[in-house]
Amino acid sequence: MEGFEKLEVWKRSIGLSVKVHSTFTSCRDFSFRDQIQRSADSISNNIAEGSERLSKAEFRNFLSYAKGSAGELRSQTHLAQKLNYIDAVTATQWNSELLEISRMLYGLIKSLENSK
Repeated sequence: MEGFEKLEVWKRSIGLSVKVHSTFTSCRDFSFRDQIQRSADSISNNIAEGSERLSKAEFRNFLSYAKGSAGELRSQTHLAQKLNYIDAVTATQWNSELLEISRMLYGLIKSLENSK
């Protein structure tokens, strides 16, 4: 496997993480800010960590963790909108991107399973 930096799903998850960090930089709800930023970071970090593991099975596990983090971030995005931390347009854009990232992760997981 080539470096994780070449994976489109990693690039997109990093891009979304940057948006989350930028949006919540001045949020005074420190607990919420920390949690949403950490779950955003977790997606790309799990992709990277898994790609550096020694087996496809380990990589798949970390891709699964990344997919779980994408779900967590989608939930937090809904909450952020309800708390008026972000507007509906931002929430819709982020959740659309997260659904696509989840689909990409699922496809990558399946491709690793099929290449045993």
